[in-house]
Amino acid sequence: MNLPNLITFSRLLGVPFLLYGLYDPSVQSRWICVAIFVVAAATDWLDGYLARKLNQITDLGKFLDPLVDKLLVLAPLLVLIELGRVPAWGVFLILARELTIAGWRVNKTKISGANIWGKLKTVSQIVAIALLIAPLSEAGNFPALIAFWVSVALTWISGLIYLWPEQAAEEK
Repeated sequence: MNLPNLITFSRLLGVPFLLYGLYDPSVQSRWICVAIFVVAAATDWLDGYLARKLNQITDLGKFLDPLVDKLLVLAPLLVLIELGRVPAWGVFLILARELTIAGWRVNKTKISGANIWGKLKTVSQIVAIALLIAPLSEAGNFPALIAFWVSVALTWISGLIYLWPEQAAEEK
C-alpha cells in the first residue's frame, strides 16, 4: 500500500471520534468535531495530490477514495438526522445516489476517477456538514440548511452526469 492509499485509509480514523463528539452538545466539542471533520476531509485533497505528484495512482486508490469519502460524509449525516439537524429524506437522497454509483462501479473493469461534478459534490457536502456540525446561532442554521440542500442537488446532478454517458454508450 503506497502513501496516498495510506492517507486515504487514515481518513477513517477520525470518524469514530467525530461521531462520539457529535453527541456532546457543548460548543467546544462541536468545534472540535468541525476540526476533525475538516482535517479528515482535507486528506481527500492530499491523497489525490500525492498520488498524481508521486505517480502512484492505483485502482485500489480509485476504489478506496470514493468509498472512504462516502463513509466520512454519511456517518455524520446519520447522526445529524438523529440530532434533528437534517431531514432523513434529504440524507436518503444522498445515500441513494452513492449506492447507485457504487453499484454501477462494481460492474466496471476500469475504474475512472472523479470528474468535476463529483469533486463539486464532495466539496459541497464537506461545506454543508461542517456548517451543520458547527455551533452556529439560529441565524447560522439557515445557511447551513441551504448548503445541505445545495449538496443534495449537486449529489444528484453529479450522479446523473456520471450515468448519462454510460447509458448513451449502452444504447448504441
